[in-house]
Amino acid sequence: MLGAIEAGGTKFVCAVGDESGKITERIQIPTTVPEETMESVIQFFKQYSVQAIGIGSFGPIDVNTESPTYGNITSTPKLAWKDFPFVQTIKETFSVPVGFNTDVNAAALGEATFGAAKGLDSCVYITVGTGIGAGAIVQGNLLQGLSHPEMGHILVRRHPNDSYEGKCPYHHDCFEGLAAGPAIEERWGQKGKDLVEREEVWEMEGYYIAQALMQYILILSPKKIILGGGVMNQKQVFSYIYKFLPELVNQYVSLPELSGYIVSPGLGDDAGITGSLLLAYQALQNEKSYK
Repeated sequence: MLGAIEAGGTKFVCAVGDESGKITERIQIPTTVPEETMESVIQFFKQYSVQAIGIGSFGPIDVNTESPTYGNITSTPKLAWKDFPFVQTIKETFSVPVGFNTDVNAAALGEATFGAAKGLDSCVYITVGTGIGAGAIVQGNLLQGLSHPEMGHILVRRHPNDSYEGKCPYHHDCFEGLAAGPAIEERWGQKGKDLVEREEVWEMEGYYIAQALMQYILILSPKKIILGGGVMNQKQVFSYIYKFLPELVNQYVSLPELSGYIVSPGLGDDAGITGSLLLAYQALQNEKSYK
């Protein structure tokens, strides 16, 4: 049996299951402070005999296994979690192999293995919700270099009608600062779910997302783009993305048929937790290969 933690800024999802993606049991825990949240996480997993635990975490996180702070959450805006030793805490409690990556990289892994990008060796998974993050699979592997990708913080051009200063505490008007859920709410004075009929809201959102996708396409050339997160539950955004993206690319590169290329998650809300199960399985296999 494998354990999985999808650690989000609003809630933690904990589950047990297997490498086929089958989930046996799960719970949701509010993300408050580490002392409270982790106590509930630990109590959940103590009910089961897990062989490994995979963590897909909000970030930024330290994924460099050679680093002295490997396994930590680092410069997060959620200040109570800054420098929290996530992997160390789980390892010390359960003494099992631990897989660790970003929540969006975990979701990309889940979608590439069992979801909308199944059978492909390349995809980008983007979540547009409380924040914006993206994970990528390149030639069958999760993309990682000096650190993990932070694609939500790229710079985009402002919409001609947008005077909103931006919500990101680090960059103000980066992609996340202009297009994440809290930015929509602050700009328009209502939550996205209450703005369904306001066409200009979703036209502007599609404009920003299309710009970001153009950059991801030009840099990574993914074979599938998957858009998840709460904002993307407003399906009308897709039509604006499909409208703006070809205009921005302007025939510089050829694009596939967009409705089959830029899609919702095949696993729905389970992309992240399924990918975290796979991170646990990878950690277990790595441990066995060293023995």
